[in-house]
Formats: sequence, C-alpha cells, structure tokens
Amino acid sequence: MNTRLLRHGLKFAHLQLLALLAETERLGDAADALGIAQPAASRLLSEAERIVGCRLRLRDGRGIRLTPEGEALARRAARILTELHDAEREIGEIGSGLSGDVRIGSVTGPAMERVLPLLRSARHALPKLRIHVEVANSEVLGEALLDGRMDLALARPPRGHPAGLFDFTPICEEPVVLGVRPGHPLLSRATITYDDLLAHDWVLPERGTILHDTVQERLARLGLPAPEVKVTTSSSLLTLALVQRSDAIAPLAVAVAEEFAGEACAILPIDLGISVAPFGLITRADAALTTGAQKLREMLMQNAAAPEAMRTARG
Repeated sequence: MNTRLLRHGLKFAHLQLLALLAETERLGDAADALGIAQPAASRLLSEAERIVGCRLRLRDGRGIRLTPEGEALARRAARILTELHDAEREIGEIGSGLSGDVRIGSVTGPAMERVLPLLRSARHALPKLRIHVEVANSEVLGEALLDGRMDLALARPPRGHPAGLFDFTPICEEPVVLGVRPGHPLLSRATITYDDLLAHDWVLPERGTILHDTVQERLARLGLPAPEVKVTTSSSLLTLALVQRSDAIAPLAVAVAEEFAGEACAILPIDLGISVAPFGLITRADAALTTGAQKLREMLMQNAAAPEAMRTARG
C-alpha cells in the first residue's frame, strides 16, 4: 500500500521523532533519544510538516506542543513502531523455537485464579518463553496495552477510553467476600448481622475504583450506610497486612481470599451478594499478537470455562 504520505517522502525517522515528541514534548530530548543533533531533529520535523501539509507542532514555553494533527500522527507512529518491535520479537521466537518475551497484565483476582496456573502450565508447554506479569487496575493495564508495553490482559474495559480501542472477550464475574484476620471476634458469632459488620472499620480501594463503587452501591441497595473507612489502598498486599494487624474488614476477590486463607486471612461466613462486573481477555484492537502471545491467549481461553481445574493446577 503506497499512501500519499509515503509517496511524498515520509520516512521511519519522521515517525520516530513524532512518537518521541508525544512523550517528551521537548525537541532536544527527542533528538538525544534518536542520537542526532537538535538542528537535525528540527529539520526532520519541518520535513514532516511539509509532507503532511499542515502544522504538527506549536511552541509552548520552552517545549513543543503537538497540534491535534500532530497528536494523531504521533499516536499512529507509536503504534507502527510497536508493531515493528513485535514483528522483531516474533521473528526471534520463530527462529529460536518459540522463545522470547510475552507481557501479561491482570487485575488481582484473575492473577491468582488464572495467571498463576497459566504460568505453571507454560513452564512445561513453552519452556523457552519468558513471561512478564504486571498486576494493576484495569485503567493502568489499558494504558499499557495502548502503548504497546503489554500484549494482553485479564481485566475489564478501561473507563475513559472508547470501546473500539480494545478487543474484549468476557470471561466471568468476580465474586467478593469479606476478609478478616484469623481470630477476628466476628468469626466466633453464630450469626453475623449487618450492624456487626458496620461496627468495624473497612479497608477499601479509593473512591472511583470498581471494587469501591461496587461495594458502596451494594450496601446502599441493602439499605445500609457506608462503612467507616480509615485507610484506602488498591494494594492487595497492604490490604492483607492491615487486616492481619487490626479488626478491620476488607472486601476481597474470592480468588485472593482463598489463596491467602489460613494464616493471612479468614473469610466471614456472610454473603452480601457483592460481585464485580465481568472481567475478560483484553488486547489492543486489531493487534497482531506474536506467536508466544497467541499461545498464551489460547491457553487462557481454553481454561476460561474451567475455573475448578485451574484451582487444582494452582495447588
């Protein structure tokens, strides 16, 4: 496909420069990253503007601010560069017997229930593949997918982004239980009432996160006031540490609570009917996954309908 931009001389160096300018907003920093002098970078930028036929940048104090046209071209340039990088990775995988790197993201519950057993299976089925895992919320993972820093993720469609930017295959809802420390006074009660729960402070993620909002909305539907929350954190590790050292109550994804049940936490025997919206497998829309990423995607989807088998594999 020979587009007008290519016919008029748009080159790889122009794309690299624009992608870097979108990150740095400083011509000198972009030039340093390319290993060229700043005047040469300025000439490249002027060439790109001549080829495209419009202004791509504006002066903004000591830096450079891309115009809407510049931002659009820079975004596409970054995607092209990511695809070339992924092509290089895939060629290396093919030539070395499916080795290389795959980058997976996950929200906390699926990380325990699905990514852990996947890693165990992959060690045997794909021994040369290096798998990098990042656990974060859906918004962070979505940004990483769009930037090309991640191949696929188990998450929910990120808020604040058009749905068309991602391919999303739903897997299942994520039930939530109430976690406390072993020996918590409520564990000795024959019956736990709503008043008993609200007599203790709770540990929740910050307002606006899906778990926080789901819990608060469910309590409101039950006609209950919001619990007292002295600490907010999105870290499951810190949440468990806070629960262990106090009588606080923490809503946890059931997979997390079951993974650490015992010395780390206990599950209160009361069901508030809390379930977080379905998570699923997310990739960047129309992304060309490397062979290694495709293999892991297939393994995840094959096990998507068999969570019990995956819990066994995790054990």
